[in-house]
Amino acid sequence: MDSSDSSGSSDSTDSSEAWRGDKVGAALRGENPRVFARLPASFAAMGDTQFLPGYCVLLTDDPAATRLSDLSTAARRDYMDSVAALAAAVEGACAAADPAFRRVNIEILGNASPYLHTHIWPRYEWEPADVVRRPVWVYPIERWHEPATALGPQHDPLRRAIAERL
Repeated sequence: MDSSDSSGSSDSTDSSEAWRGDKVGAALRGENPRVFARLPASFAAMGDTQFLPGYCVLLTDDPAATRLSDLSTAARRDYMDSVAALAAAVEGACAAADPAFRRVNIEILGNASPYLHTHIWPRYEWEPADVVRRPVWVYPIERWHEPATALGPQHDPLRRAIAERL
């Protein structure tokens, strides 16, 4: 669940999906269309799903790192500083775009993808009452694959606003 390209425009019509099999390697080669910023020890990317507008993922720039403890002390510090910077940028952009913005949730889970990555989830007052105070992972699986909330050109203004804050 990574996102955005370095040119600043969504590439939801990209015919080549090969980058999905190696998101970190593709980011290092400049081929991950979801990446919109290079940060210390990492890449900022928009999430494939945007049912919570502004969802981003921070990808490690070390393809061998599967967990935070795989990084050297200096790289870990850089990575965590980048987590904080991306979270602050998402917070600022989402708060400016939607008065119902509440906060961001920051999660390093690593259960589905083998590389180190961090989820930055904006949370909103308009979320359903049964999930608004719970982890985003309790949303029904259908929400994760809705075409109406898939990353697309309609998310370009929010992506630009996040990138400008980095």
